[in-house]
Amino acid sequence: MIDTFASINVFNMELKQIEKISKALGDINRLRILADMAAGGGFIQCAQIMNVTELAQPSVSHHIKTLIEAGLIVPEKDGRNYTYSLNKELLKAFTKEIAGLAVK
Repeated sequence: MIDTFASINVFNMELKQIEKISKALGDINRLRILADMAAGGGFIQCAQIMNVTELAQPSVSHHIKTLIEAGLIVPEKDGRNYTYSLNKELLKAFTKEIAGLAVK
């Protein structure tokens, strides 16, 4: 079977990256984290994430790891704590790629 998307170059981003981002966005808790970050100027403290999601620390760690691996957020260590920043450029590129599907 031929992968149609792989044989037609309709994306500027790698398909694997698009898939990883799409999967990361497919969870309500990760969407809440990103929405809170966007509302807060693109940044969030680790402790604040537990309040936003009302999840236990291990679950928060899992969601943060998924968002980091997808490239949607960038961790910055500040002493013992982490601050996460929203990767706005990646989000813009991703939305542009997905929007481009409608005109191809």
